Amino acid sequence: MNAAVAPDTETIKLPEGISAAEYQPELDRVRQAVAAACDEAGLRQAAQRIQELAHRLVDRTQAARPMTLFISLLNDLLTRRVIEVAGKDAGVEGMRWCWIALGSEGRQEQTLSSDQDNGIIFAGAPDAAAMRAALLPLAQRINAVLEACGFPLCSGGVMAGNPEWCLSLSEWKERFRNWIIEGDPQALLNASIFFDLRPLYGAFELADELTGWLAREAAGNRRFQFQMAANALKRQVPLGMFQRFILDKHGKYPGTIDLKVGVAALFVDAARIYGLASGSHASNTAQRFRQAVEAHRLHPNDAERWIRAFYFVQMMRLKIQQRSYLRGEAMHNHLAPRDIDRSDREFLRDALLQARSLHNRLGLDFPGSGGMF
Repeated sequence: MNAAVAPDTETIKLPEGISAAEYQPELDRVRQAVAAACDEAGLRQAAQRIQELAHRLVDRTQAARPMTLFISLLNDLLTRRVIEVAGKDAGVEGMRWCWIALGSEGRQEQTLSSDQDNGIIFAGAPDAAAMRAALLPLAQRINAVLEACGFPLCSGGVMAGNPEWCLSLSEWKERFRNWIIEGDPQALLNASIFFDLRPLYGAFELADELTGWLAREAAGNRRFQFQMAANALKRQVPLGMFQRFILDKHGKYPGTIDLKVGVAALFVDAARIYGLASGSHASNTAQRFRQAVEAHRLHPNDAERWIRAFYFVQMMRLKIQQRSYLRGEAMHNHLAPRDIDRSDREFLRDALLQARSLHNRLGLDFPGSGGMF
């Protein structure tokens, strides 16, 4: 297969506050286990070692950005090895294609619990149907092995093994063009997922061409930006009168705040919109905010406050997932404010106030978008 390796593969660093003397040897052994894996059993063992190391380290750092980046880079390393092992004798030699990561993996913001979001871009528009037929069995095999390694299949089917997301470069451009033109809720949902794409394996230049084209298309379409803002503004910050937390009353976790859907997504959505409006190629939330500053769309002090608030929420998500994992429960993102100490409650309240200020700023920068849907 025509493979390329991302430059950050060789620079996986332990998060801040972690003793290199204690944990660097273990990180080296994990990387060696990934490199040595030559079948599904070996890949599962390597995935287990990655998960064990991540769980051991999450309680030893308060730096969410380095921790989520660390998890993402290790998962990148494993995914590339899964592709290499699954691709042996796959019959796709000579084809130019690229495996892309989407969602939190695309943004390099993975936590301890992540499902699959991925796709394939391939070259060869005249023979797209034939190339897709050749690539789909491999993609489905990769999805299955990743599931065996602990990454659940995407409930929405956003995976490379789905013919909808195994497309030629020209098909991807047409798909995005339609989403940008249509702007209906489903198109906006799809766009929000796929605008976070990042190449992981193969012909990176295909992904680079697509992201460059997307940056130009989105930056030049003000109507689409307003529609994306309208979609984002439908999210409400879970903070009510007198700065009281608004808690879920129903569902599996009553009396809690969903930190992923109810809070982190506010920052992710807004950063994506400001990044697109700035012509940014970045997929990471903090990078998008900072590139919007460089484009003079945001004040640096505002952007840094929002970034700090976002990473505080990410750290809380990691702690909640770790706590549920240690209890033998399914990992989740639901926080009961009564379960944390007063200091963390105040930090959480401040993060929600920052989310509210971002929500208000988005409404001011895209006036009228709040009533579009």
